[in-house]
Amino acid sequence: MTNDKKKVFKLYGAPWYITIIVCLIILTTMFLGGLGTDMPSTFALMLAIGIPLYEIGKRLPIWNKYIGGGILLAFLGSSVIGTYSLIPSEYVTSIDNFTSEINFLTFYITVLITGSVLSLERNILLKSFAGYFPAILGGFVGAILLAIVGGMFFGISPSELVTHYTLPIMGGGNGGGAIPLSEIYSDITGEGSDVYYSFAIIILTVGNIFAIFAAALLNKLGQAFPKLTGDGKTLIRGTEEADVTDEEYTPTLADVASGLMLGLGSYTVGLLFSTVLLPEIFGFPIHELAYMVIFVVLLCAFGIVPKNVRMGAKRLQTFFTKHLTLLIMVGVGVDLDLNELLAAITFSNIVVSLFIIIGAILGSGIVGYLVGFYPIDTAVTAGLCMANRGGSGDLAVLGAANRMDLIAYAQLSSRLGGAIILVLASVLFSILL
Repeated sequence: MTNDKKKVFKLYGAPWYITIIVCLIILTTMFLGGLGTDMPSTFALMLAIGIPLYEIGKRLPIWNKYIGGGILLAFLGSSVIGTYSLIPSEYVTSIDNFTSEINFLTFYITVLITGSVLSLERNILLKSFAGYFPAILGGFVGAILLAIVGGMFFGISPSELVTHYTLPIMGGGNGGGAIPLSEIYSDITGEGSDVYYSFAIIILTVGNIFAIFAAALLNKLGQAFPKLTGDGKTLIRGTEEADVTDEEYTPTLADVASGLMLGLGSYTVGLLFSTVLLPEIFGFPIHELAYMVIFVVLLCAFGIVPKNVRMGAKRLQTFFTKHLTLLIMVGVGVDLDLNELLAAITFSNIVVSLFIIIGAILGSGIVGYLVGFYPIDTAVTAGLCMANRGGSGDLAVLGAANRMDLIAYAQLSSRLGGAIILVLASVLFSILL
């Protein structure tokens, strides 16, 4: 075998020396103050931070097999960088702005929703969505029951465990959960919303971290017991091959472009409904991504989208999932304040939050199994994606569980599931407080 045919060790798809040189150039330029805060500079910096963390986490003994691998290390490593200002503050701000203000996070989710939904056979898709909401409610009930069990050790009343612990964790995140929950609490009790929110965000933060680590453990459980999980693309047992993949047809660049166009158009439909046509249902706001999921599901159900466009959307989603997820982990990691998390670490908060996460896993997994779903995949989406910090939490959970193809279900949990929790909260606050 000649030297040019020898296998070269690669990092992020390139020979290791190229990747290391590129990352060093970017980081050196940043520390010398030469790197900008515009989109290409920020994109480059996120790669230079994310690639080393990802590649180390992928190879770190014990961590790579039992804790979460490269994706989770990219998330936690970035949170350390952001919390303790290991890079100049203007670059932390630029990463946060790129992720949330420029909204690369939503763009990423839009691509994933389009590809994951359109890649499924429509009958399987409809059956899985029909059984999904019972699984969400199963996770919520399981979370309440185990919260009460956990709270018994600390003398916390069942009513407080439901209203102050379970609802914030299962409420669909911060902006769509903890904040409107605090407003509902204020309207019903007459107390300031900050009284409820200051505690709710603490509990939500602890629950979010547990949800991410639990997702990584569920992924390992699925590897140990394959019958409990599918291929990470659909929930219904025995439907792993029910997608549009055609090995005899490779999507062209035009197909990929048309898939992107369709995804952005579908997102715009979501915006139209959430801001103009039907912004609220029963008085509660519905997020544009929830409307987008519904619209793409309808496109798939009625067979409107040609197969080449569906395969193009799937090809684009695969690229984003395999190669750009670490960017998202850097973006959402930088936004996680570890000091806020450390302030929330009391023994009672840890135990009760852990019981809530376990309850969400068991409740959604059991109900999911009863309706014909794989319990692990259902627990990740209908359980843990209800128990995190919304859209960014969904991506962290799915990344840790290696199930990015289930993003549409995760968004239903965070968006529509979160809206259901707000409705239930109005009733529960009135009864229990």
